[in-house]
Amino acid sequence: MKIRIRFLALSSLIAALYAGTTYFLAPISYGPIQCRVSEALTVLPILTPAAIPGLYLGCLLANIFGGLGLPDIIFGSLFTLIAALGTYLLRKNTFLALLSPVLVNAFGVSSYLHLFFKLPYWLTAVSIFLGEAVAVYGFGYLLLLALRKRIDWEKY
Repeated sequence: MKIRIRFLALSSLIAALYAGTTYFLAPISYGPIQCRVSEALTVLPILTPAAIPGLYLGCLLANIFGGLGLPDIIFGSLFTLIAALGTYLLRKNTFLALLSPVLVNAFGVSSYLHLFFKLPYWLTAVSIFLGEAVAVYGFGYLLLLALRKRIDWEKY
């Protein structure tokens, strides 16, 4: 029972951090040219599976308030879920684990932005790739290093 409550609390905290950070930094968080700083949190499935539903729900909430409508709410959140699962499955190799959200979002998000909003696919993919790489390999990696030092993740 205690473990389930801890899992739920941590998932909720991650969702709130993701949605809040995305919304607070809205001018750089949405659209084809973006650096969604909250994507730094996509490193968390390396440390705990509780991050998987937290990232999904956080992205879902952020995309509800993002203004791109139903395609972004459905597909953006789905790609975040897929990326989080990939990060968790690849957690033994940090470099590959961090590559999961970068590639999934670059190619996945640009796909639906191209289909629904007629944005140029490759230009959008490159733009999202670069923003995602900065968020994940820059901010996220530093977050991962700091959290590994300070918290015993075996409990989570």
